Amino acid sequence: MSDHQSVVSDAAPLDLRLSEAELEATRDHLVSFIRDTVENAGADGAALGLSGGIDSTLTAYLTVEALGEDGLHGLVMPSEVNTDGNMSDAERVAQELGIEYDVIEINPIVDAFFEAYPEGKDDQMAAGNVRVRSRAVVNYFVANHENRIVLGTGNRSEAMTGYFTKYGDQAVDCNPIGTLYKQQVRQLASHVGVPDDLVMKTPSAEMWLGQTDEEEMGLTYDTLDAVLALHVDGPLSTSATVRELDVTEEQVARVDELVATSEHKRHMPPAPESLDL
Repeated sequence: MSDHQSVVSDAAPLDLRLSEAELEATRDHLVSFIRDTVENAGADGAALGLSGGIDSTLTAYLTVEALGEDGLHGLVMPSEVNTDGNMSDAERVAQELGIEYDVIEINPIVDAFFEAYPEGKDDQMAAGNVRVRSRAVVNYFVANHENRIVLGTGNRSEAMTGYFTKYGDQAVDCNPIGTLYKQQVRQLASHVGVPDDLVMKTPSAEMWLGQTDEEEMGLTYDTLDAVLALHVDGPLSTSATVRELDVTEEQVARVDELVATSEHKRHMPPAPESLDL
C-alpha cells in the first residue's frame, strides 16, 4: 500500500477503499482505457481542463502515464470567481507533470454572454453554468485544432447525482475516472503519487465565489458515497441504509432526490416514439 494512502479518511460511514492489488489493477485499467480511446479515435493526444481539484489532477496523472508528456495538453481557464490558490494548483500540476499547458482567461467570453443577455447575469446558477460551458467550448476548440480528444473529470458520485453542468464539464469524449466513487478517487490519487494537500483539498466547482460541492449538495462525499453504494447501486432499503450507515432518513431522501431529478443528464436527449403511420 502506498505511503500516500494514509491521508484518506478512516471516518467514512462505509469503507469503499480498494486493496493494493485492486488499486494497481484499476490504475492499469484506466491507463489502458485512455490509451485505447485516443488510438481508436485516431487522435494525436488529449486535452484536459485543469482546475487544481483532485478529479482533474488524477486524470492528468493517469493520462501522462498512458500517453506521455506530449500526449496531454492542459488548459487552465480561470474566471473572476476562481481562487488564485486553485489556479496556482492547476498550473503546479501541469508543471510537475511536464505537460504543455495554456492559461486562458474566460472572463471576456462569459462577459459576452452577459452583454448579450443581461437579464441572466445576476442569476447565480445560470451565470455559473455559463462559465462551465464556456470552458467546454475552449476545450473542444483546442482539441479540434490539435486533433485531440477531450477528457472529462467526472466521477461516479457526481454522475449518479447529476452534480455536473449539462453540456458543460460533461461535454467530453470520455470519463476515465467515471466508475470511481469520490472516496476511491482520493485513494487512487494518493496511490499514484498526487501530493497529499491536493488529495484532501476541499472539493469546489467554483461556479461562484465561496461555493463548495458538499455545501451545495447538503452532504459530505463520504456520506454520499456510502448511500449510493448501499442504497442506490446496492440492494438496501431506506430503513436498512439508515441502520447500516447511521445516517438519517433525510440524508437518504436527499440522495434519492438528487439521483431522480438528474436522470435526464445521464441520457441522450429524448425524442418521441415514432408513429406507426
